[in-house]
Amino acid sequence: MSKILGGLLVAIAVATISWMQPAWAADPVLGAKVFNANCAACHTGGMNMVVAPKNLKKETLKQYGMDSAEAIINQVTNGKGAMPSFKSKLSAEEIAGVADYVLAQAEQGWTK
Repeated sequence: MSKILGGLLVAIAVATISWMQPAWAADPVLGAKVFNANCAACHTGGMNMVVAPKNLKKETLKQYGMDSAEAIINQVTNGKGAMPSFKSKLSAEEIAGVADYVLAQAEQGWTK
């Protein structure tokens, strides 16, 4: 009986975890909204108005190791150099949305 109950609990846990959305999964619509409200002043069209060589273009993101959601989330959350931290201003969901938006725009060549 104990083995059956243990197996049932493991099955329930696996099913629950597989249906949950990962914490880093992002909402692209939210990402665009948050980017435009908080990031576009310095990063309009994927540019960087403060440190021009460190723009948000695909090649540049790759060059500086910023071509993953995790790297962008870390940068937005903690800031670095001239970029401030947004951890006290934006939620984890909003920051993940920004990362998703930046990567999508970089992939498309910042045409929007």
